[in-house]
Amino acid sequence: MFANARQAYDSAKKATGSSRELESAALFKAARMLEECKANWDAPDRDARLRLALVHNQRLWTFFQSELARPDHEMSAELRVDLLRLSAFIDRRSFDLLAHPDPDKLQALVDINRQIASGLASTPES
Repeated sequence: MFANARQAYDSAKKATGSSRELESAALFKAARMLEECKANWDAPDRDARLRLALVHNQRLWTFFQSELARPDHEMSAELRVDLLRLSAFIDRRSFDLLAHPDPDKLQALVDINRQIASGLASTPES
């Protein structure tokens, strides 16, 4: 499963020319999925949609974790550690939401995804 995700990521990266753009788009999509769950909290299929959104988000962040853990990653060690800590929070919050669904707890995940996505979407200074 992870090998297929990695191949898809590498292929898309080559096609788009920018992993930052791809990562940003993926985070925005995950944020939208989580927001839709919050907006439709009383829908009859809420549990299934919430699980799908949380699992999607967690897979995305698991991919980021594996990339950030690479010793040859080009990002500074300090920033990598900060992002890995953030991803640990996302894991804890996701598991908590799966066990105890609460629409208010979704907002932190949405905000984190949107902020990181916005940072990735901006042009880095040279």
